[in-house]
Amino acid sequence: MEALVQNKSLVDQAYDALLEAISAGDIRAGERLNQDELADRLNVSRQPLTSAIAMLKAQRFVQETGKRGVIVAPIDQALFDSIYQFRTAVEPLAVQLATARMTKEAIATGREIIARGKSHVQSGDFASALRADMDFHTLIYDLSGNIIIADTMSLNWRHLQRAMSEVLSVPGATLRVWKEHDQIFGHMVRGEIDEAARLMREHMEHAAPRSLKFGKQET
Repeated sequence: MEALVQNKSLVDQAYDALLEAISAGDIRAGERLNQDELADRLNVSRQPLTSAIAMLKAQRFVQETGKRGVIVAPIDQALFDSIYQFRTAVEPLAVQLATARMTKEAIATGREIIARGKSHVQSGDFASALRADMDFHTLIYDLSGNIIIADTMSLNWRHLQRAMSEVLSVPGATLRVWKEHDQIFGHMVRGEIDEAARLMREHMEHAAPRSLKFGKQET
């Protein structure tokens, strides 16, 4: 993590830096957060850091353990299950809303993301493939115009990213996932709302069992 700069509140900066480090696996599950050390690395006082940690605690990224202090929360199977249940319900809705708002720029962006994701899988760069996966779904959330979907899923993806970061060494991402993305997006481009939503629902139903036990990382 780099020292913070004064372009937004110190609490927000500390929160962003810690969330990124936890999500990316730079600070791993079970690791204790040494607040003096973190404050020094981020060049902030303890007060904004404490506030940032409180936010992360409310969002289930860290937890209080008593004698050990605050640690990065273990990956929670129940939370992971719940996120996929939520995604199965909300992602088809996001597709329906986004399809009605497609633009030339969005189409170009979507096609670039799909090509990038396929390329990363073919080269075995699963960390980059996961980031492309996040970009694909985030494009749909943003296009939906529903800020609740976009904000909620932004946080949920951070939890998913944590889980996938734990298993990046396990070859699990396949081109089939990106072929599904391609099919969904193709129907969106053609304005075929119902079919695009149906395929997204199936995509979520198929993805959850492959991902939930942390043996694979397809999303």
